[in-house]
Amino acid sequence: MSWLYSQWYSGYPKSSFHFFNDNGEWLQMDKYAHFFDAYIIAKPMTHVYKWAGLNNTKATLYGCGVALLFQTTVEVFDGFSSEWGFSTGDLACNTGGVLLFGAQQLGWKEQRIMLKYSFHQTKYSQYRPDVLGSNLQENILKDYNGLTSWICVNPYSFMNKNSKFPKWLNFAVGFGGEGMTGGDFNPSEINGVPIPEFTRYRQYYLALDIELSKINTRSEFINGLFKLLNIIHLPMPTIEFSSVKKPIGRVLYF
Repeated sequence: MSWLYSQWYSGYPKSSFHFFNDNGEWLQMDKYAHFFDAYIIAKPMTHVYKWAGLNNTKATLYGCGVALLFQTTVEVFDGFSSEWGFSTGDLACNTGGVLLFGAQQLGWKEQRIMLKYSFHQTKYSQYRPDVLGSNLQENILKDYNGLTSWICVNPYSFMNKNSKFPKWLNFAVGFGGEGMTGGDFNPSEINGVPIPEFTRYRQYYLALDIELSKINTRSEFINGLFKLLNIIHLPMPTIEFSSVKKPIGRVLYF
């Protein structure tokens, strides 16, 4: 939490608590980030409570509660920042991510529909490093142009357990945004320095996905590492769709 505060809030002036409607910003990519963050926080917290001896129901409820509390704290930080404000849209997405995890865990006792992400650095951050980040660490947190959000479905989980369908293979739908140097709109200049004009548009992807949590090795360390890395969509053959160009096939996309 302290790292997040230092990266995101420390450079901005404070204000009295207020609300802010940012639902139209960043082609809604920031909203998925809230959905995703709540989901991936609920998952390990639930496992911690199960490891501590709680049953699945209690562990899930406590884990989801901690995730929602953490995300709500971030919203409170926003509420006291003059640059932003408490966003009910963010709160709704935080709640949605927690519910997606909790409903599956309570209903199936496993995750059959997973949220993942992938990221690549883009050319846009060079024009607004204060907003989009000046290094890789900041880019991952701030540059939504490089973020691709994935919803991954594991078909094997819905099949008979005797099925020969690879249990580690998912089908994935991704979406992203391109050409964004500002939240609602792209500024033409910053401090008198012109910025190139970029077209803002959404991107959609179809791809396969590797479900690392379904790959078991003889090493407990590697198994644990696979589960930790499973929030990342690994580079895979992908088809990209958008409103500004024809479908594009990519041998590997990350």
